[in-house]
Amino acid sequence: MSYYEHTIIAKHDLSTADVENIKKKYSDLINKTDGELIKTENWGLLNFANKIQNFKKGFYIHLKFKGKSSTINEIKKRVKLDDSIIRDLIVKYKKLNTEKEYFSKNGKEE
Repeated sequence: MSYYEHTIIAKHDLSTADVENIKKKYSDLINKTDGELIKTENWGLLNFANKIQNFKKGFYIHLKFKGKSSTINEIKKRVKLDDSIIRDLIVKYKKLNTEKEYFSKNGKEE
């Protein structure tokens, strides 16, 4: 199994419950398809540098997990069908850094 990071950008007009449902949906999907969820980060509502599909903001959800190619294929399939997701990105790593949080709420920069 390989290590992956999956960043999801959801529409800005979703409720907090909808964002939590998206996070839970993809966490459950990873666990059901022989993957192992390591860490979940909710980066919150952030502005885009350029408009994406006429949206200026989006909710960012970041998942770190261990999985197989079948896990990645299932995630890609579900993202295409999900209307509440604007963009997503899956990156493969040899070694995953779970200590670093890019958008931590405490305001400390390392």
